Amino acid sequence: MKLADFRSIAIRTLLCGLYVAGAQYAAPLQGNQLTARAQSASKPKPAAQSKSQRVANPLNDLLEEAQRDIDKSNFEAAIAPLQKVVADQPEFAYAHFQLAYVYTALKRTDEARAEYARTLAIDPKMSEAYLNLGMLLLDKQEDAAAIAPLRKAVELLPAQSRPRYLLAVALDRAGDRAGAAESFEALIRLDPDDIMALDYLGWAALREGKPEEAEARFRRAQEVQPKGPEALKGLAHSLDAQKKPEAAGAYRDYLELTPSDSESRGRLIHLLVELQQNDAALAELDRLDAGKQPTLESLRLRADIQIAGKKWDDSIATLQQALALAPNDAQLHGGLGRILLQRRDFAAAEKELRIALRLDGKKLAYWKDLGSTFFLGGNYPAALATLDEIAKMEQPGAGVWFIRAICYDKLNQPKLALEAYQKFLELDQDKNPDQVWQAKERSKVLQRMLERKR
Repeated sequence: MKLADFRSIAIRTLLCGLYVAGAQYAAPLQGNQLTARAQSASKPKPAAQSKSQRVANPLNDLLEEAQRDIDKSNFEAAIAPLQKVVADQPEFAYAHFQLAYVYTALKRTDEARAEYARTLAIDPKMSEAYLNLGMLLLDKQEDAAAIAPLRKAVELLPAQSRPRYLLAVALDRAGDRAGAAESFEALIRLDPDDIMALDYLGWAALREGKPEEAEARFRRAQEVQPKGPEALKGLAHSLDAQKKPEAAGAYRDYLELTPSDSESRGRLIHLLVELQQNDAALAELDRLDAGKQPTLESLRLRADIQIAGKKWDDSIATLQQALALAPNDAQLHGGLGRILLQRRDFAAAEKELRIALRLDGKKLAYWKDLGSTFFLGGNYPAALATLDEIAKMEQPGAGVWFIRAICYDKLNQPKLALEAYQKFLELDQDKNPDQVWQAKERSKVLQRMLERKR
């Protein structure tokens, strides 16, 4: 079973939000698409001012001009007034922060990164700058580098869930799954209904071989979001790992929401086969193959299900379809030969089994099926010759000696038949009473026949 790749899910579904003063900005970041919803940050001011002083201060006018441009998503226009402010007051952290925000919106990531660094050098306590810098680095897939600023954001914003979430994402993408799980656990303590944290911790438990814990996480996630596909898929996997029969129903629920997940549908089919629900398995396989040419693997699976349901004619047709795709597949020829033997079409069975043996001459199963084909078809010399070949690879057991005895008997070779019956009786130790009775009775007859010939 393959576990969900949280690295792609986490970022794609997050409303994470860049911080900027007074703006409502949906930031179209690159990479994993950190969709943003702006929130107000505390606006640092150069000094306390009266209203008349504030109006007369050209720096305030520049900041307000920049803010109006930001509010209109006219980010390019906001650069000039902000640059004037930082040129006049290079230690004004808020102006650097706003400039970094604008560069982020314009995807000028190197310049944005530099401005966030300047902001933090001036004001090491500005949590918004740490958070935005961490997001920027995540977007550039500099996951390890994003960890430090996001840790600082968590430290400065201990009651907020978003920094912890982003830190968990950074840790996971950097390969520190234990650290990511720890961060998500902390997030759950802040927000017990955080669906992404619940899903992540569920998959983490599955990876660690704790399916019971995973089941509990995914059931909690379902309470929060009943139709969440990740929780439904995780629940199916956790039930499957525990070999609970309700796993099949969980896979069905998940596939109603995500019908294109062929891997999960394939697992459902195998579960239905294990539960001996062959018709249901075939119906799911029909859905899997709908609108496309069945693959060789799909045809093999279909044949197995049909054979399990004793649908011999259907399985023959399926195997012939598979052989059209893979004419030199010994397993397919051998399987077809066995079904034809079951149908007592001995000539066709012999043909397929001989092809299988030409392709894989060391496969005992093909030799044994060929021997059965000859024996049941009444070709006793060929059956004995095949048993000789099998004896080169495997020590004959009691059953083989019984078959040999019958072959010799049918060929009117009483001495060899008697010896074979006696060998059978020696090895069988009365485990098969019907055959033992037959061997003893036939041995008496053969003994008398040999005595008359002397």
